This record gives sequence, C-alpha cells and structure tokens, in this order.
Amino acid sequence: MPAELRARLGRWETLTVALLVCTVVAGAISSPDFLTGGNLNSMLADITEVALIALPMTYIIVAGEIDLSVASVLGLSSALLGALWNHNWPIEAIIPFVLVAGGAAGLLNGLLVTRLGLPSLAVTIGTLTLYRGLAFVILGDTAVADLPTQYTDWAFGTFAGTEIPNPFIVFVVLAVIFGFVLHRTTFGRSLFAIGANEEAAFFSGLRVKRIKLGLFVLSGVIAALAGIIFALRFGSARADNGTGLELSVVAVVLLGGVSIFGGKGHLLGVIVAVLLLGAIRSALTINDVADEVLTIVTGSLLLLSVLGPSAAARLRERGRGGARPPVEAGAGAAH
Repeated sequence: MPAELRARLGRWETLTVALLVCTVVAGAISSPDFLTGGNLNSMLADITEVALIALPMTYIIVAGEIDLSVASVLGLSSALLGALWNHNWPIEAIIPFVLVAGGAAGLLNGLLVTRLGLPSLAVTIGTLTLYRGLAFVILGDTAVADLPTQYTDWAFGTFAGTEIPNPFIVFVVLAVIFGFVLHRTTFGRSLFAIGANEEAAFFSGLRVKRIKLGLFVLSGVIAALAGIIFALRFGSARADNGTGLELSVVAVVLLGGVSIFGGKGHLLGVIVAVLLLGAIRSALTINDVADEVLTIVTGSLLLLSVLGPSAAARLRERGRGGARPPVEAGAGAAH
C-alpha cells in the first residue's frame, strides 16, 4: 500500500491539483476577499486569454512543436481590430477578418516549419518580433478606446447572473471541444503518435506535415480570438496588448503535464494549471504584491513545469519498483 500510494502521489496531475488547493487555502487565509465572487470574476477574467491560447498550444506541444508567436498574433489582431474600427468598418465584419488574419499568421509559421523544415522554436521567435512590429506599423502607439459598447459590455459582463465572465464561457466551450478531439478521436491519437515518433507516424500513413500546418493555423485563429476578447475586455485596442503572454501560455501547458518533448499530456491537467496560475496571481495581487514579483512567479512556474514532471516520473518509478516481489526484483537485476 505505501508503494501504491507513493506512485499515485507521484502523478504530476495529482501534485498540480494539490498545489491548486494549497494556493486557494493560502489565499483565503491571507485575505478575506480572496474567496469573494468579485475576486473570482477578476481571477477568471485575468486568465481568459492565456487559457484560450493554451488549448491549441497543447496540441502543438503534444505534436512535438512550439509556437512562441501567439502573444504577438494577439497584439497584431488587437491592432488590426482598432485600425479597421477607425476606418469605420462594422464590428461584425472586423471580427471574421481578424480571425482570418490570425489564421494567415499561423499559416506562415506552419509553412516555414513544415515546408522549409525549419525548427518551430526559431521560426516563432522570429515571427514573434515580426508580428509585433506589424502591429505597431498598423496602429502605432495609439489606443482605440471607442469600441462598440454592446461588445465591450458583453466582454465585461458575466454569464447568467453568476460571477463567471462571459469570455471565460467561450474558453469552457472550446475546452470541451478540444478535450474531446484530443482524447476521444483518431485525430487526437495522431497528434500523440506524431509527438512520440514523427518518422514512425509518417510511415504509418499520417499526413504529418499537413497536420502540423493545420495546428499552426488553428493556433493563429485562437490567438486572434484572444486578441479580440482582450481588446473588448479592456475597451482598448493597442499594438502592445498581450506582450509577454506567450511565457504564461507555455508555462501552464507544461505545468499541466504536457511533455516538452511531445507525445504525452492531458488537457485536463492544462486546465488545472491555468486555474493554478490564476489563483497564484490573484492571491499575490489581492495582497498588493508588485508586478515584478508576478513576473518572477511566472518564470518560476515555467521552471517547475519543466523539472516537476521529471521528478514525479522518477517518484512513480520508485513506487513501482518498491511494489515488485523480491524474487522478481532479483531476477531483473540479474538480467
């Protein structure tokens, strides 16, 4: 029993849930305002864009790639929304146009990775700068703050009389869809196969390049959606919206147990990690901790997300080894 218990505790997802519970308890102890409905609303709103972008990022990392340009696509989409609104486009036409533009940005990433064979890390570091620069070319340093009130009211409002922000409901719906596709469909299984062994996946008949290209396009579309929501939620379209957000996205995906090497992970773990990040930020903010400390915490979570699963795996292996009968262990040692 001790060995079995140790193996269960060694599961990274279990440890992440435990960290979330500890954070909530610590936040409640540190401030009576932590568990209020208003603070829940602020916490969920604060992590909405990170949560949205983490969904396609999970797919990409499971498939053995990465996209660091997502925050710049968010900023580019926000700038494009503001510029088109200044040119008197109707918002109903702006939103689909911006989503298509985000998909085009993802398409460029995907083509460079799949057709030219360039590493996704290098490509998306480059386009991170490119897309942010384009955002400033489109809108400059100005902010567009006269966005349509019916849309900003929706982005600032709550769902069905609860304290849950409307934009977070968008994430919940998409999370259900993304989770079903990843864990219950052939397409999802193909992503794990590609991440585990791309060459074997190719020889088994999977269209590896086409699938990866589609993932980058999907990432661009969702990042554009996050850019639209970000601008509407703050009532301000700016070229610098979402700066640095890509680190938080990567941190929650890896913290959720998705392997940086691809082929492993579960979307539920990513969702728990998103809530953990939100709870930590909320607890620090409500106790008037400086923004610099929040940045340090994000970096620390990124390190923990890389080192933690490895340590948990070792703990699991020890638990399994301890559960073996002495004869079997001896036989294994002899071999």
